[in-house]
Amino acid sequence: MKVAPVHRAIAAYPHIRQILVHTGQHYDLNMSDIFFRQLGLPAPDINLEVGSGSHAVQTAQIMMRFEETVLKEKPDLTLVYGDVNSTVGAALVCAKLGVRVGHVEAGLRSFDRAMPEEINRLMTDQIADYLFTPSQDGDQNLLREGVSAEKIHFVGNVMIDTLVRLLPEAGLLWPRLSPRLGLKDRQYGLVTLHRPSNVDDPAILAEIMSALAEISHELPIVFPIHPRTRERIATNKIEIGDNGNLQLTDPVGYLDFLCLQQRARLVITDSGGIQEETTYLAVPCLTVRENTERPVTVELGTNTLVGQDMALLREKTRRILAGQTRRGEIPPLWDGQAAERIAAVVAGLG
Repeated sequence: MKVAPVHRAIAAYPHIRQILVHTGQHYDLNMSDIFFRQLGLPAPDINLEVGSGSHAVQTAQIMMRFEETVLKEKPDLTLVYGDVNSTVGAALVCAKLGVRVGHVEAGLRSFDRAMPEEINRLMTDQIADYLFTPSQDGDQNLLREGVSAEKIHFVGNVMIDTLVRLLPEAGLLWPRLSPRLGLKDRQYGLVTLHRPSNVDDPAILAEIMSALAEISHELPIVFPIHPRTRERIATNKIEIGDNGNLQLTDPVGYLDFLCLQQRARLVITDSGGIQEETTYLAVPCLTVRENTERPVTVELGTNTLVGQDMALLREKTRRILAGQTRRGEIPPLWDGQAAERIAAVVAGLG
């Protein structure tokens, strides 16, 4: 979702040749190939086929395989995205080889170093040459950490670029999705959970599933379940409940999920990107995390942090169902043009 708009915007500059590298970090077909198709991305020029593994193993494999690519292709600039292991691994390789790095979605901070993503963000931003921030708090974080102002470019949110472009197409899917899932407009909740802090501890995951089952008595819930989460539920024999109002489905493509977000009464998640998308869509979002690297979604948008307090999750859900919601507002430069701003900077580099 982040690469697609930037790749498209840079393609408007014929003097720039792009090489698209897929690390293979997301190795599940439903969570990788389908996104390429729906987002209109070309097939990757190079697939490193790294697959799963511990953070150390995965990052090491990315670095070893990506180094070969850099040495062969000799790029002038490498763009890395977000905060995954691919981000920091590729950035480290380029920094060691003297290749300039641009970090798309720079400056985000949860201030929680127990999150692997926070370590990835901090390290990447310290070695990047161009830092493209999605919100103004990102600029402030970088300046406070000693990053030179000349390196920082406040461009807006590329995730929203993709949402704006594909929202009309996603809206057309409702007549197919609603009868298949038995959903009515604004009369269901949408759930996504995958973070280790929520799914790796059997006791915590059991509490969350129990709360969702209880909520589903008041509001039907559809839960496109991440493979990691499904495996944890099965391995730990966690009861789901059988009232029929809590649907666990296979992962869905980006367009289907965007359609489901747009029509939901509320969204429950631990994903960073979904906090942003629900803010743009003005859909109430309850985030099952103690903190967020996207505070603008709480300060300006529709997001509320509930942590792992399931009593608070139930309470906030009841308030939303009672109509006690705030619409929020769209943050600055979340206008669908972030990628064009990034491309303009890249095109102007010597």
